[in-house]
Amino acid sequence: MSDFLELDRISLSYNTPDGLVPVVQSLQLALNKGGIGCLLGASGCGKTTILRAIAGFEPLREGSISLGGCCLSEVGRQLAPERRNVGMMFQDYALFPHLTVEKNIAFGLRKWDKARRTQRVSELLALTGLEGTERRYPHELSGGQQQRVALARALAPEPDLLLLDEPFSNLDVDTRERLAFEVRDILKSTGHTAMLVTHNQAEAFAIADRIGVMQQGKIVQWDTPHGLHQHPVNDFVADFIKRETLMSLRAQAYLRGEVV
Repeated sequence: MSDFLELDRISLSYNTPDGLVPVVQSLQLALNKGGIGCLLGASGCGKTTILRAIAGFEPLREGSISLGGCCLSEVGRQLAPERRNVGMMFQDYALFPHLTVEKNIAFGLRKWDKARRTQRVSELLALTGLEGTERRYPHELSGGQQQRVALARALAPEPDLLLLDEPFSNLDVDTRERLAFEVRDILKSTGHTAMLVTHNQAEAFAIADRIGVMQQGKIVQWDTPHGLHQHPVNDFVADFIKRETLMSLRAQAYLRGEVV
């Protein structure tokens, strides 16, 4: 299977009054079509900045980003965010409080004809288990339901790539893990390619096919959950993976490669 998302030796920096501050340095990764990748690391390691660069919100200092063979970004040139066909989910859901569930989901489909738009919303309500909530407003939903609406809205325009920025961080522990597994099932059923960023190891192991453990703007190891757990490349990765030990039985089963 060929690579679909490719980050080729990208570097990112922030402008400050004192000059450029490096954030990401010569980072490289590749993700297959239909794969779910995850950037895992502590706050400040650069993972969200990478996600913003893929989305088109941060210019590259070095390297290039391509999706499906199309160059999205390179030094001095980048495709506008709205032309990338990339969807995003945020940690605060970013739902429109004055719109119903169905209108939130349909928000990005305004250029579609009514019949096609109605059919797509119905498909996504069924896919995300939200049937019966069409006329409800975000404040009438649980946190997990709100996140499902955010997922349905992000998937509605049929993006080539879905980016998830700490999408479960506002949920309680039990809901977070359960929803992570549900989101994985949904993405696998639709065949969408996705990239997640999180600092939560159990969350990463529950949803991702490949995980990049990050340290100070670099990926130390890009591997499967099983590979990270069984074959860490150095002490940093080994210590990082061991740091969060309170994973549920489901997460541990997934880590072992068993069906969950």
